[in-house]
Amino acid sequence: MINSTRLIYIVVVLFYFHAGAQQVAQKLPADNIIGTAISVDYDNNNMQSTTVNTIANVFDGNANSFFASYVRSGGWVGLDLGEKHVVTKIVYRSRKDWPQRLLLGVFEGANHPDFGDAIPLCMIAKIPADNVMTEQAVNCSRGFRYVRYVGPDDVRCNIAELEFWGYAAEGDDSGLFQTTNLPDVIIHTTDALDIISRDYYLKGIVTFISENGKKIYTDSLEIRGRGNASWELFPKKPYRMKLYNKTNVLGLPARERNWTLINNYGDKTLMRNLLAFDLSRRFQMPYTASGIPVNVYLNGEFKGCYQLCDHVEVATHRVEVQELAPRDNALPNLSGGYLIEMSAYAYKEEWQFNSQRGIPVRTKYPKDDDMTNVQFNYIQSHFNQMEAAVFSPNYTDPANGFRRYLDTETFLRYFLVGEISGNTDTYWQTNLYKKRNDDKFYSGPVWDFDLAYENDSRTYPINNNSRWIYESAGSVAGNARNMVNRLLTDPALYNQLKSIYAYYRDHEFITEENLLDVVDYYANEIEESQKLNFMRWNILNTKVHLNPNTYGSYAGEVDNVKRYIRNRIVWMDARLSYAPSSTPPVTYHEMTVWAYAGHIQINGVETATLVEIFNVVGTRLYANTIHGHTIIPFRDGVYIVRLTDGNGNKKTVKCAVF
Repeated sequence: MINSTRLIYIVVVLFYFHAGAQQVAQKLPADNIIGTAISVDYDNNNMQSTTVNTIANVFDGNANSFFASYVRSGGWVGLDLGEKHVVTKIVYRSRKDWPQRLLLGVFEGANHPDFGDAIPLCMIAKIPADNVMTEQAVNCSRGFRYVRYVGPDDVRCNIAELEFWGYAAEGDDSGLFQTTNLPDVIIHTTDALDIISRDYYLKGIVTFISENGKKIYTDSLEIRGRGNASWELFPKKPYRMKLYNKTNVLGLPARERNWTLINNYGDKTLMRNLLAFDLSRRFQMPYTASGIPVNVYLNGEFKGCYQLCDHVEVATHRVEVQELAPRDNALPNLSGGYLIEMSAYAYKEEWQFNSQRGIPVRTKYPKDDDMTNVQFNYIQSHFNQMEAAVFSPNYTDPANGFRRYLDTETFLRYFLVGEISGNTDTYWQTNLYKKRNDDKFYSGPVWDFDLAYENDSRTYPINNNSRWIYESAGSVAGNARNMVNRLLTDPALYNQLKSIYAYYRDHEFITEENLLDVVDYYANEIEESQKLNFMRWNILNTKVHLNPNTYGSYAGEVDNVKRYIRNRIVWMDARLSYAPSSTPPVTYHEMTVWAYAGHIQINGVETATLVEIFNVVGTRLYANTIHGHTIIPFRDGVYIVRLTDGNGNKKTVKCAVF
């Protein structure tokens, strides 16, 4: 038999042998408490205090004491651990009778004392039990010297007790916390300043965490507000980010510095812009802005589900026109490229004008600091020439009428995206671009669809209206409606519109089935994030901005969009006298493949066709025979898609899923 002394020895040896392979977590000492210095004294008319309800109460072991910051938002409390520690769990207690004030509270770790480089350790995603210690596991492999709890908005932090558990270690980035399946965008501004201006940038640091916490990218940035009504009317704010380095953020196509975070506050599906971008791709617009749903944190506070997307600008994989330098003040360079916008908000911009017929226009490229008076005068004159041609007596003349100045293919496809989506803002802000040595303006990219898909009380219900949506009150900037009206009175252009629509219907780019597939895809993708978003912004049962109705739940909001799409296809078919072609129009070379938003999509397949998908080193990952429109879910990456029809004809496409 083994005596007790030897047994204890063996146990101790085994313990330390195991501890050598895996650190043992312990409660971390609260020797250096840090946090918001000014507290509130509830018993003294909510006055400021440094002695009552202070940060020290959070680590005193007394369930009846608590910390309450004087500031209603942004209050925090934490520890300086002296060296890096990997945190394995956090234990916390609510202020008695106020457990709801912990909901969406965020725990962060950092290695700079100002928490500028902080990332989340975890978040409180449900109301904890009242006034009891609640334990929450942390799955974050990075080591941190500084750790803290940041209270959610408008609650004065309000936490009673807090413990951090872990072990001293440098850690690594092999597994970081990610809020949901969506990527996290974590922003900290210098001195945690709030973003209150659209005119001035704040400096800071941004971190992107994706691929289930396996991938992280951090950069310095400048950030400001953006948008018009979305900035002025909504508490959930949209932002413009300018990174220090050009990069393909989260694998998106453009390698650029400028990116936007769209708030989607009045769009309770959180996907209307993404659905419109899908329509734009289906109509094969030359450029469609990239966008993906993400979770956003700002200065330790969870801000909700946003859409990270391109900033509309002249750049590779964005609006691709020739670059203009300040020295380009003579033809032919003076002729392009340009990016302009017919916009009801043009009056707010430096380089803006009203056309001869009163259409407000602003220039977006060249940028303000690079634009010269000669270039501005040129593009203003050229726009007026286009407008004059539209309203001239011989406006339908192929050589000297509007076709000399307007690319009809992009104009009509842009028009169809706006009409199918029911977007009252289609001509409120309309992008146009011009290439060098080319007299034509090209329409696009499409932008701003918060009010689309049956989300505008002024036009609800859209499908009961016999008129085009662009004709609706409040839908057109200045006199742009008159220009669109004039163009559509040309019988040849209207027949071209019908022909384009029929082509994309016949080729199965536009069908009820595939449009609803995309809605279902995004609804599934956003499901977990939307729950947290509507905890943060409790508006599902409140009419926001121009919402015509509320539908009681996220699923109800999504169903409203699906009903609209079903009815809109019927409406569009009737308005454009569409009937399916009796002769299948699809030929092999017209099959199209594109990839985005976590899937590879194939259209225009009329006969049984073998689809094979390979990675970049040639390993075959997928093989199946398809017929018709197909969506294949695929994780992020670059792939080779090979299509082989029944006659042995092959088509190979390289694409990137993001």
